[in-house]
Amino acid sequence: MPRAFVRARLAAALLAVAAMTTACATAPMPTPTPTPSSPSPTPIGDGVLRIGTLFPSSGGVAFIGPAQVAGVNAAIREINAAGGVGGVPVEVLNRDSGDASTQKAEESFADLVAKGVDVVIGPSSSVLAERLFGPAAEAGVPLISPAATYPQLTTADETGVFSRTIPSYAHQGVALGELLPAKKAPKVALVYTNDELGTSILDTLTASLAEHEGELVGSYPVRTGTDAAALAAKVKTAAPDAVVLATPDNGDQTKALIAALTAAGYGGAKLWLTSQNLADYSQALPAGLLNGANGILEGVQPDDAFLAKLKQEDPGLVDPRYGAEAYDATILAALAAVLAGDDGGASIAAALQGVTRDGIKCSSFGECLDVLRTETDIDYGGITGSVNFDEAGDRTKASYGLYVYTAENKYQRTETVSG
Repeated sequence: MPRAFVRARLAAALLAVAAMTTACATAPMPTPTPTPSSPSPTPIGDGVLRIGTLFPSSGGVAFIGPAQVAGVNAAIREINAAGGVGGVPVEVLNRDSGDASTQKAEESFADLVAKGVDVVIGPSSSVLAERLFGPAAEAGVPLISPAATYPQLTTADETGVFSRTIPSYAHQGVALGELLPAKKAPKVALVYTNDELGTSILDTLTASLAEHEGELVGSYPVRTGTDAAALAAKVKTAAPDAVVLATPDNGDQTKALIAALTAAGYGGAKLWLTSQNLADYSQALPAGLLNGANGILEGVQPDDAFLAKLKQEDPGLVDPRYGAEAYDATILAALAAVLAGDDGGASIAAALQGVTRDGIKCSSFGECLDVLRTETDIDYGGITGSVNFDEAGDRTKASYGLYVYTAENKYQRTETVSG
């Protein structure tokens, strides 16, 4: 079913929810008249855009939460400095998502809904995002994740409630298919786990290589118990210029594959790790085994100016990961509300794609607001670059960091590429 239709159906359904929960009508925000081809839902908001966040402040991945909170708060500061949405300051409520081992995300989401939020930035976890699809659709509160990358989220979201400012894991195949031929490695082999995560890269890498005068000369699925040495021998027979290793973690099977591929002559600069297995192997593999190997990881490297914005919100911030994606998600939510002339969740969900593509380019909330005073079509490209949401709420343009391993089996960022 086309996602545009699903979003429209969601918007219509949420009007009924809004009719039961909205006690009084407010004047709509001043905004350009929507084009006839893109009708907006009837305004259902109360005139105050309330943004909730769901990031981990407890659990095993709590270290990625602070930058995302800081990114949202930095965006809110700038939105309100520019006059807010509809002349009213935007409000933000931060809550802990915990990790997938608890029900904290569901509890925090229910609390945010009870507090009247219109949109939630988060969660960071793909597992938690999927668990919240049903509650979010029922509440009429869209989710915009800065960090959930699993490809299955694209099809699991049947109600059009989910978008993300981080690219889907599958999009790495697009980027690598363009990058490797440009690096004089047009013949590529893929070693991947035989699951939805791994096969998503198989499809996109195959297509992207073909578009850029490259070729996938071999694809080798990995299952539990796969003989790493035998698989590496098969890879060697295909004689690729580069091998992409797309396994889901840095566990024992991944380490065995790295060792076997290196022994077969496909270590060093010929080996590429993907975001799920890019890790510090300094204590896990013999020194020098990964020296010269490459890695790719979604997300931008914030410049000093943006890092200063994050530090203004959280002076003790150590890891800026996903802060830029959270910042852009917040700006997009506010711009969608402005474009729709309504802060209601259904209106925001329906307008999100429209503020990211095929319009007049603008790179900040204030700049885009200036455009919207006279125009109805903008294309926001912020800290993370052009977003270009598709109908599934996935970005079709993204930035990636490229990494190279040192002799200590630690990775260092070397450059940023777009895909």
